[in-house]
Amino acid sequence: MIGRLHHIVLDCPDPEVLARFYSELLGWPITWRQAEFVAVAADPRSSGLAFQQVTGYQPPDWPDPARPQQVHLDVMVDDLDEAEPLVLALGARRLPVPDPDDPEPGWRVYTDPAGHPFCLIPRPSWAPRIGTPPAEAGG
Repeated sequence: MIGRLHHIVLDCPDPEVLARFYSELLGWPITWRQAEFVAVAADPRSSGLAFQQVTGYQPPDWPDPARPQQVHLDVMVDDLDEAEPLVLALGARRLPVPDPDDPEPGWRVYTDPAGHPFCLIPRPSWAPRIGTPPAEAGG
């Protein structure tokens, strides 16, 4: 195992509005809030759904391939530098940093072999180390 799923992230025009919707729909509280990024989960130490503001957002028009579903995965890893060659060996391709003024934003963006985007993010301090057996991780 290389990583553990952190959040499924949905692009949207207003993360707060979408987070409140899913909070009510799923009965999950809002567990993280930044200006352009809000997450809901069963509790603050659980993986869940996150909502990311995108300027000029165009909603999916499924099944129209001109506007396909818009989602990416955040995968937590213990060490970005150690995880990167492993995901590249699996067939991932690293994408350029979205903000050239922030060459190392603390996470890295890749595509899977079919072109779907995903991010490797550093494991939050509250999460058990990757590969920790569930009994040792408290779950």
